[in-house]
Amino acid sequence: MSSLTRRTIVGSGLATALSASPLLRAAKAQTYPQRPVKIIVPYAAGGASDIIARLISSEMERALGQPFIVDNRGGGASMVGTQAVATASPDGQTIGMIDSAFVINPGLFRAKLPYNTKSDFAPISLLAASPLVVVVHPSVAANSLQEFVALAKAQPGKINFASAGLGTAIHLAGEQLRQAAEIDILHVPYRGGAPAITDLIGGQVQMTFATVAAIGQQVRQGVVRALAVTGDGRVAQLPDVPTMAEAGLPAVDATPIFGLVGPAALPPVIIDKLAEVAGKAFKGEALRLRMTELGFISVGSSPSEFAARIDDEITKWARIVENGNIQPG
Repeated sequence: MSSLTRRTIVGSGLATALSASPLLRAAKAQTYPQRPVKIIVPYAAGGASDIIARLISSEMERALGQPFIVDNRGGGASMVGTQAVATASPDGQTIGMIDSAFVINPGLFRAKLPYNTKSDFAPISLLAASPLVVVVHPSVAANSLQEFVALAKAQPGKINFASAGLGTAIHLAGEQLRQAAEIDILHVPYRGGAPAITDLIGGQVQMTFATVAAIGQQVRQGVVRALAVTGDGRVAQLPDVPTMAEAGLPAVDATPIFGLVGPAALPPVIIDKLAEVAGKAFKGEALRLRMTELGFISVGSSPSEFAARIDDEITKWARIVENGNIQPG
């Protein structure tokens, strides 16, 4: 081998080593981002995840000086877009929004899930949570959650519970209520929350869970009756509606979550930079008030807090799915 060839091989190896070194990666991360960043939303435009993604994208762009572009990739119970985040290059140029499907799907799909939720992602920040309201048609003879539970026990299998679809956060909320209250209610899955609410208003079904944004106006108009809300406190839009704990069922804590994740090997410096911006934004007065108006609870957590929440949620929903013998469609 000639000296020139040896120098070429050694030089190439040195360049590769340097490019992979933690110090060089950290140096690059300090100047991050140097070009536009993509935020993958695993749903079509217009839903809650999309709304929150567009709010945080504006905050990120303002704070970090580069465009943060929302990329909607719906399909596969959120798995199509989520897998695209898992397999993206860990350079911070692709991050993703997740919601409760992220923590429900491991228990629901198990080995069929195309990624490992715990090892293939880097949690960045829990941005927000969305309390759910349990609502009934006015014909239901129950003015409180306790009265509803008593009615369901007196009429097993007679009350229809509408959900946004099999395995959705709404379905799992109803299943959690069914298990905690030990009642027999009949699950009726719909293709989305809107048709479920439409049939509730029409009296075709008797009960459902819904977000404050989706059902608040109908509650205030008396079109449906709210019995309780999930979450740690009452919601501003429905101040007279008790929490699940106040209503006697604290174990019913289904509260959809929304957050940012990246690919597993995303450098900690980039994770921390994104989390810092998210925390300041969602803890700030302006965005916090905006989220309240939309029916959300603004959070803006640290990466470690979000990681712990993800672990807790995966464990909880896997148990609910198993106890309810819920099978994906």
